Amino acid sequence: MNVKLIAHTVMPEKIVAAAAKLCYSDTGAMHLLDDLTDEKAESFVEMLSTIGHESPIEHASFTFAIEGVSRSLLAQITRHRLASFSVQSQRYVKLTDFQYITPPEIEKEEAALQLYQETMQTCVESYRKLTEILEARHYQTFLHQGCTEKEAHRKAEKKAIEDARFVLPNAGETKMVVTMNARELLHFFRLRCCNRAQWEIRALAKAMLREVYPVSPALFAKAGPSCCAGACPEGKMSCGNISEVRKEYEQIKKTAEPEN
Repeated sequence: MNVKLIAHTVMPEKIVAAAAKLCYSDTGAMHLLDDLTDEKAESFVEMLSTIGHESPIEHASFTFAIEGVSRSLLAQITRHRLASFSVQSQRYVKLTDFQYITPPEIEKEEAALQLYQETMQTCVESYRKLTEILEARHYQTFLHQGCTEKEAHRKAEKKAIEDARFVLPNAGETKMVVTMNARELLHFFRLRCCNRAQWEIRALAKAMLREVYPVSPALFAKAGPSCCAGACPEGKMSCGNISEVRKEYEQIKKTAEPEN
């Protein structure tokens, strides 16, 4: 898994503070920004967090490049509807070098790992064979329609992989660009950093937190699973390790690389 913050709102804490102050001021946002020092902005953002006034933090957004994750994870992260996604297409991108994600629990067991790898190989071979069969038929069809050989080949390949991809597994690796505002990110962290979240998306959430915290420590001071900022909401399903979880996320923030 490779996660990189590739863009974000400039001066996110000042933007959020100015937006919030504007709600209660007869002064314009530009003048409010001019009067805000880093310290004042940080203090104001902390106050917003304390009183639960979250709407102003939607003005700060963060964009991530994400690689080395599975299509299974894609199905989970796109449930966060207040976000923007651009995902590598299996319809338009021919997977000549098929990569896949292996769950850690399968890696631990030799027999399970062997079966898993054989299954992945079977899937990719089926994909290649289906592509060849369908492409050959579509090629002739496009030639008969008057296409040049080059054009017929290009169209046939695209049409073939559109259907061949149906045999590809959830384990297939994908790449995406994801943008979330700070409010949605905090919500994402509350759900996906939790020990009850599936292992892969939990690892992604931690990596994203490590990327954004140095950029805006005030906005993400309480970021992490819900138990980092209050009681565990999972009831009987709680992992029961609140103290350890809080220490883990304190350490994540402490060791996060500062922004250049």
